[in-house]
Amino acid sequence: MGLFRQLFDDDSSTLSYLIADEVSREALIIDPVLGQVARDLALIRECGLTLRHVVETHVHADHVTGAARLREATGASVVVGAAAGVDCADRAIGNGETLQLGGETLIAMATPGHTRGCTSYRWRDRVFTGDTLLIGGCGRTDFQQGDAGQLYDSLQRLLALPGETLVYPAHDYAGRRVSCIDEERRLNSRIAGRDREAFVALMGGLRLPYPRRIDEALPANEACGRARRKAAAAPV
Repeated sequence: MGLFRQLFDDDSSTLSYLIADEVSREALIIDPVLGQVARDLALIRECGLTLRHVVETHVHADHVTGAARLREATGASVVVGAAAGVDCADRAIGNGETLQLGGETLIAMATPGHTRGCTSYRWRDRVFTGDTLLIGGCGRTDFQQGDAGQLYDSLQRLLALPGETLVYPAHDYAGRRVSCIDEERRLNSRIAGRDREAFVALMGGLRLPYPRRIDEALPANEACGRARRKAAAAPV
């Protein structure tokens, strides 16, 4: 059995995930948070792991990623969905492509809609859904090239997975840590009983406030977690 740890950032309610092959000790981390890099590195050292990949489910708008800092500290590659168009990534991963850690394999699923580049990852009996499928909800679609119809189609792909598949999202704001596909089919208030037209209408009427850190997070995350330097003022 591979090594698995679920990690949580209180400030942004972000769930990050450490996965490793127990034989080779190769590891990856999904959706790390900049403010938790010291914690993550300490855990990697404690477990005797070598970090090979830093994996993003999408370009986040509510926290700054720890990807660049972890890459600098460990030499790990940064992996982002191909459609995200993030130039700083070492690998733009496409639908159906895989990440290998010794004998462990993760399979990428392109699941756009919340953002253009959203990518989920299947591993063993579970799927890491980013903000595409949340516990009892789903990601919003009103910025970052969001598209409610596209999100509906992506959700249907996820909901077609076996019902016992465990669902691990990138966020939860109510203390929940895991769900399963069968529960989301039956109980998810944004999805259950809605056809595509009804879902698009629902998402178009949410009128949600923008994330409080969006102005900082988006430009930084487009640079893998490095704040973009302001251009120097022209001499007068």
